[in-house]
Amino acid sequence: MDYPNDQAPGAPVRSGIPEHGRIPKYYAVKARIAALLEELGEGGVIPTERDLAERYDVARETVRQAVRDLVLEGRLRRRGRGTVVAGPKLAQPLSLASYTEGVRRQGRTPGRTLVTLDRFPCPDPLAAETGLSRGEPVWHLERVLLADDERVGLESTYVAVARVPRLDADFDPDSSFYGYLAAQGISFGDADERIETVLATPREALLIGTPPALPMLLIHRISRDTGGRPLERVRSLYRGDRFSFTTHLQG
Repeated sequence: MDYPNDQAPGAPVRSGIPEHGRIPKYYAVKARIAALLEELGEGGVIPTERDLAERYDVARETVRQAVRDLVLEGRLRRRGRGTVVAGPKLAQPLSLASYTEGVRRQGRTPGRTLVTLDRFPCPDPLAAETGLSRGEPVWHLERVLLADDERVGLESTYVAVARVPRLDADFDPDSSFYGYLAAQGISFGDADERIETVLATPREALLIGTPPALPMLLIHRISRDTGGRPLERVRSLYRGDRFSFTTHLQG
């Protein structure tokens, strides 16, 4: 197969051009706008739909579809009545490191806003997943995740009350839960994770501040301590336009 000389490593083959060579008009416009983003730089405001339609001699709906794709990919962001070039995605490592550590490593300021902290008897599905006893008291900690005060995700943590009985009194909701556990003398041993793409529910979209049609990355994690005892069950929802995940594989 003949690849263009300027094909970027890791880019889609032939920059997305099908083998039959017929490129959808919106995709050709999208590629030209993408090149414009490099010139504008992060925070730069792109021209209006009307201006772009005139520049590329296409219908405004064609421009609208191209811009919509770039917004969903996280390369553009809506700001007020305009659209600006977005910064790079946050690359979160798939590890037992906390969200706080991952965000700080990239020079961003992590934060969290408490949505709810309550306790209830452990239901059957949670007991089956974690090995906790049905009916034993569990905490549910739900927080909006922030990076430089931008809402980027939603995290729900379930942990047995017996492990952290004073969570509601001693824990600062804006701080790292893993840091709190470490201060209680609790160490992580291992965890199982599953990642999938989903759309946020109307409630989740409202809390995160995104349109319901924006793709999300959903991580399910079940963690155990160094003794193999169940520790937490976490459901983390991340904005697909603001996050990517990394891991190191070794044979």
